[in-house]
Amino acid sequence: MQTIEAKTAAKSIYWGAARLLDNNFLIAATDDGLIYLQYQAGDAEQGVVNEEAWSELTKWAENRFPAYSWMENKAALELYVQQLEEYLQGLRKTFTLPLDLRGTDFQQAVWQALHEIPHGETVSYSQIAQKLDKTNAVRAVGTAIGANPVLIVVPCHRVLGKNGALTGYRGGLANKEKLLVLEKVGL
Repeated sequence: MQTIEAKTAAKSIYWGAARLLDNNFLIAATDDGLIYLQYQAGDAEQGVVNEEAWSELTKWAENRFPAYSWMENKAALELYVQQLEEYLQGLRKTFTLPLDLRGTDFQQAVWQALHEIPHGETVSYSQIAQKLDKTNAVRAVGTAIGANPVLIVVPCHRVLGKNGALTGYRGGLANKEKLLVLEKVGL
C-alpha cells in the first residue's frame, strides 16, 4: 500500500505600502482577497512602513491568519491599489475587490451592513443597529465598525453620530471628512 503525504499549500499574506493622493496606506491581502487597508503615517512613497502601523498589522493578523507567511509584494496588490486610487480620484463609486475578512458573526453582519450604505450617503450607528434588529446594541455596533480592517472599501466612514456629527474613525476624523466630501462632490 502506498502512503500519500498530505501537502499543505503555503499560505501567504502579501503586504505593501502605497502613497495615493497625499495619503499613505498599509495594504495586505491573501490569495482570497483584501484583508487590511489602513491609513499610516510615514513615507509610503519611498516604501517605508511606519513601525507603529506594521506592529498593528502583524498583531491584528496573528489571530486571524496564524499559519500564514508574510511577503512584501506590490504586484499582488496592484488591483487593490488601482481601485483605491480610482476611488480617491472620484472615478469609482463601488469596489469590485475580493475580500477575505475574518471576524465574529456579529462583526461580519455589521461590515455587510456597511457595504450596503450607498455611495454619498450616511447613516447613524443606531440605524445600523436597527438594520440588524439589535436596537440595544449601538455600542457593540460601534465596536464592530471600529474593528473594520479595510477602511474605505468597507465604508465605515459613512457612519455618523446620531446628531450627524463626525465620530470615531481609525483613519482620523480629517480623513473621514475628506472621504465624505469626495463622495458628495461626485454626486
